[in-house]
Amino acid sequence: MGVSKAVLGEPSIVAAMIEGKVSFIADSRIENLQKMKNAGISTNFVLLRTPKSRAESVVNNADISLNTEIETLKELSYYAKGHNINHQVILMVELGDLREGILPRDLSQFIKIALSLPHIQIVGIGCNLACYGGVEPDDTNMRELSMLADSIKREFNINLEVISGGNSANYKWYNSGQDVGRINNLRLGESILLGCETLSRNPIPGLHTEAFQLIAEVIESKNKPSLPFGKIGQDAFGNVQSFKDRGTRQRLIVALGRQDVSPSGLRSKKNLEILGSSSDHLILDGERNKLQVGDEVRFNLDYGALLAAMTSPFVKKQFVDCNGNKLA
Repeated sequence: MGVSKAVLGEPSIVAAMIEGKVSFIADSRIENLQKMKNAGISTNFVLLRTPKSRAESVVNNADISLNTEIETLKELSYYAKGHNINHQVILMVELGDLREGILPRDLSQFIKIALSLPHIQIVGIGCNLACYGGVEPDDTNMRELSMLADSIKREFNINLEVISGGNSANYKWYNSGQDVGRINNLRLGESILLGCETLSRNPIPGLHTEAFQLIAEVIESKNKPSLPFGKIGQDAFGNVQSFKDRGTRQRLIVALGRQDVSPSGLRSKKNLEILGSSSDHLILDGERNKLQVGDEVRFNLDYGALLAAMTSPFVKKQFVDCNGNKLA
């Protein structure tokens, strides 16, 4: 599954994922699924987050949804019956990370109830690791997921099509040469988009790590002291800062702030040090670069910064193909 939530279901990027032979497109926002469908994207759509209150929109826009609550399945069943369609579900199992999932001891009873619901078809099970609690996918928890799939088949005579072992954090486990057991699916976002695995953020061989660049304009370039002068209190975000006296240095301000992106997720292509930020200004040490007003600064982004920048309406998005040609 190619996960498109970090790029808000941008059709040109999703089309590239499909060209790269992903079997599904997965997203956590119904609005993103609708955007992709309206743009003519045709694939198997998976909704990663299933709100009970929007069950009718779920069955109308997602082929498959990930679920952990019977009450939500009942709502999906009700609207699927009303629209005379079968809605497919993957049941998420809790294997230690504590983000979402049915506890393994409760899974059998959960499935018994789910199987009684009309127009609901269980097509798989999955788990999520290393997202909230940082629990790493390993041979132990992956084997447990395979064993649960086997026990479901024995008890209910269900041939599960999808055994989803996790997300981009599974790269290290998958690449270790371990027997993958029944697992036949991963939900990959960051590894596809940013070219790295998510446990240590190491590059994945053969993938691009700079497919996304954030470009901002220098709007001030002045020599200033490195220590503020006056009584120090809280900054705009409630923090009391400490500063090191480095003498007078060139300081740059670029037109980018916390309203647009998480500054901690940016890395300057010219190794410009980020000194701090406000809601709409990013302050850099420019001593070694001597940039002037109107110059551009390029940044690489981590996953959190990419997510924020793509979400910000103030960041203009421009997509180009591998030859540098602008896409519509």
